[in-house]
Formats: sequence, structure tokens, C-alpha cells
Amino acid sequence: MLDIKFVRENLDAVSEAMKNRKATFDAELFSKLDVERRELIGQEEALQAKRNADSKAIGGLMKEGKADEAAEMKENVRKINEQLEDISANREKVDAEITDLLMHVPNFPAEDVPVGEDENDNVEVRRWGTPREFDFEDKPHWDLGTDLDIINFDCGVKLTGSRFYVLGGAGARLERALINFMIDTHTSRGYKEWWVPALANKTTLTGTAQLPKFEDDLYKTTTEGLYLIPTAEVQLTNIHSQETLKAEELPKKYCAFTPCFREEAGSAGRDTRGIIRVHQFSKVEMVKVTTPETGFDELESMTADAENILQLLNLPYRVITLCTGDIGFSAAKTYDVEVWMPSYKGYKEISSCSCCTDFQARRAGIRYKDPDKFKGSRLCYTLNGSGLAVGRTMAAILENYQNEDGTVTVPEVLVPYMGGLTKIEKL
Repeated sequence: MLDIKFVRENLDAVSEAMKNRKATFDAELFSKLDVERRELIGQEEALQAKRNADSKAIGGLMKEGKADEAAEMKENVRKINEQLEDISANREKVDAEITDLLMHVPNFPAEDVPVGEDENDNVEVRRWGTPREFDFEDKPHWDLGTDLDIINFDCGVKLTGSRFYVLGGAGARLERALINFMIDTHTSRGYKEWWVPALANKTTLTGTAQLPKFEDDLYKTTTEGLYLIPTAEVQLTNIHSQETLKAEELPKKYCAFTPCFREEAGSAGRDTRGIIRVHQFSKVEMVKVTTPETGFDELESMTADAENILQLLNLPYRVITLCTGDIGFSAAKTYDVEVWMPSYKGYKEISSCSCCTDFQARRAGIRYKDPDKFKGSRLCYTLNGSGLAVGRTMAAILENYQNEDGTVTVPEVLVPYMGGLTKIEKL
């Protein structure tokens, strides 16, 4: 959530930023509510001062034996308390309206985020690797997986419904191998591994801004207030909700594997074939909690950590900076890492790494203190990134490592995780 003071003092800039982000922001309503709020606070403070002064005077009158005057002043204090109750209730109502308004406003983009309409205006930063040129007719991963009997789409539909699938044999093992490989790689680079619940409450989801804005994308449970998580970012970020950390503890670097669940509301017709866009998928997530001074540097290193996985797997990819019209709700700046997918004849997102500045930390109450530099405490910066989406990584491996005879070579780095298996073939 944006800081109310920042919005007040930069109203035109915020309005322009939200316009660039294709977001709705009612600046006129915000100003009206903000003025009303400050007026009510002024009235509260004046009445509180009057009540305190009168309460103090009552004691003096009693000592002087002026019981009648003291009684009259007590009545005045009672009336002031009634007025305060009404004014405080009105102020709380206005506070709630401002909070609700700001809860639906996305983060303010960083200065170097390109202005653009949509994904077509994203800016490529770099590429790694050379896409493979096949000397035979290559297949998409949905055909490869079916032919090898390692991905079963019909069974997924039978067991659950559309956009679910079942992995069998080497497919199930490849999923598990990728998860372990990713976690091992990230922990070797300083990330602490966590095992977290796949369910989160409303407070936790509000802390990372999935609620209230994106409730339609979440799977709700029959237990009131519990949702299936869309990403481990929700849990990892909120490990330190309502806590004040020490500066010397930062940055916190966390990773976790979880199943992820998304309704994919509004994605009808997109990536309907294969395992690119489904309702349940595995993902290894990275999260950092940092100081404001190091936040954007940590974004660069987090993106490098995501790239490292693809480099070790020898999968060609590119990195792009998302423009204002394509950036996520909580993000101030985002790099998407896109892997080469022969079936698309192009690159497909496999990781999204974002610096959220203090946007999530303000909601979740994540602060830090550094007595040598400032008094009190300040909000942290939070970052998150896929490290990586496991299903999409599997799809990329199947397509990029396929052979003419229909088998798939196992990337060298995964062979130990596959129990020594070097090739996936139909058994």
C-alpha cells in the first residue's frame, strides 16, 4: 500500500503513474477524504486538549471547595467525551475509506521502469544461449509428454477437471528432481529453505496484496478465511509480519517449494494446451527482505539467481524489463526471465523477479531498526522471484532436449537427481 503522506504530497505524480499503469485512482476522492480526515483529527486533538485541561481543573476546584463549579465542569467533560466519541467514529470511518481506496491502488513504479501500454512495450535487457535448430520435425511438450507416457492430460481432467494433469514414471521423477535441484542450488547461494503451509489466512494474503484486489484469482476453502496459496511469496514474506528486524540481520534470503493454486480468472483461451497455464503447479520461490538502500541491488542478484538455474540446465533465455502497463500490482520494478520454447517459436515467462519497495511491508508491518543511523524504525523493502516455475521448466526441457526418436535427453546437471537416468523414453 502506498504511504498516505506520499500520495498527498505527490498527487499529480501518483495520478500520472497510475494512468501509465492502466490503474484506477480517484485523486479527487482521495483529496476529499484526506481533507476530511485531517479536519476530524484537528477536532479530536482540540477536544482532547480541552478535556485534559478541564479534567485537571476539576481537581483544583475540588481542593478549593468549589464543588458546584467542579460538578459543572464534570458535565462539560462528559459532553466533550460524547463529542469525541462521535468525531472519532467519523474519523475511523474516513480512515477505513482511505485505506480501502489505497488497498486497490498498485505500487508506484521505479524511475527506470519504461512507460508502455502492454507486453509489447517491454524492453529486452539481455539474452543467454542460442535456440536449438532441429534437423527433424520437433514436437511440442504436450505431444512429447503424452507419447512418452509421462504426462496424462485426460487423467487430470477425469480426476479433477480442465487445466489439471497427472505426471507418471519419469515425469513424476523429473518434477521431483527439478524441485530438489532448484532448492539445493538456491541454498548453496545463501537462501534459507522453508517448508510452509499451502493455506493462508486473509491477513497474510492482504500483507502481500493478493487481497482484496485479486480475490477472484484465489481458491477459497470451506473453512472461513482460508485460501490455497497462489505462490510461496505469500508465506515467506509474512514470516516477519508485524516484526521489527535489526539492520545487521538484513537481507533475509528465503526460498521454498510449494504447490501453487490459481483460478486464472480472465485467462480464458490463453495457453490452453500443455502445462504452461494450469490451476495447480509446483514452484520454487525466492523472497528477500532488505533495507531500502539495497533493495534494487538485491533485485539484480535475485534475477541472476533465477538465470543461474537456466544456465545450469543449458536452456536459452532472455531477460526483459516490464513496462508500466504490464508490471504486477505490488511491484515497483520487475524483470521477467523468459525461456526459449520451440513450440511457441519464441520465449515464454518462466520467472518474474520484482522489487516491491515498502508496498508490502507497509501492509504486513515489516520494519527494521538501525540505531546508528536513525531513531525508531523504518519499513523494509520486500522482493520476490520464481526460482523457477517447475512445470514450465519441465516443458522447456522436454522441448529443447528432445531427440528424433521421440526420447528426451536428461540435462547433465539433473542426472544425479534422476537416479542416474540419462534419457527419458517410453517404457
